[in-house]
Amino acid sequence: MAAAKAPEDAYTAQPFLPDRGGLPALRRAAADCRGCPLHRDATQTVFGAGAADARLMLVGEQPGDQEDRQGRPFVGPAGKLLDRALAEAGIDPGEAYVTNAVKHFKFTRSEPRKRRIHKAPSPREMTACGPWLAAELAVVEPELIVLLGATAGKALLGSSFRVTPVRGTVLEEEVHGRPERLVPTVHPSAVLRADDREAAYRGLVADLKVAAETLT
Repeated sequence: MAAAKAPEDAYTAQPFLPDRGGLPALRRAAADCRGCPLHRDATQTVFGAGAADARLMLVGEQPGDQEDRQGRPFVGPAGKLLDRALAEAGIDPGEAYVTNAVKHFKFTRSEPRKRRIHKAPSPREMTACGPWLAAELAVVEPELIVLLGATAGKALLGSSFRVTPVRGTVLEEEVHGRPERLVPTVHPSAVLRADDREAAYRGLVADLKVAAETLT
């Protein structure tokens, strides 16, 4: 007799989505998501955070080490840098809804008990997690989405998306059947890795100022 397939083998979160309810219902349901194998090694699901009526949604790649431990998005070094850049651009970080394209931390270790090293999610893992992001967009209905990095862009706009040609511009695209305005920029973790961190930070702030002006 063939062994029954585990839920994660289907690579879709769709069966785990609740039939009704807003963000609290989505967050509770996501905590038990087994839509792809990433849940096996992660500490917990890291769902989005912020008000359901936020005008701005910030979408990143996936939780990092600190986010995985604390269960909240953008609480590590990259999140602190993002908050500073948002404030400098004229955006109150507390008024934005922040989330990630993938809700579980994907990582590798060189040796057991060594530091967990971020590993980019695969297209299949992004697709599996897509229903959660689509549900967040449907509930929040933001006026503007800021795409933080290539993974976020690919998750919402397709695999051909590239950040560099369009960063700091306002895109108008259909996303999950709804017209959206989007401003792409780099992920704040890319700023932390940059050789010229100050120049990279100024570029991020400049892109976020475009978002702030679009919302006025």
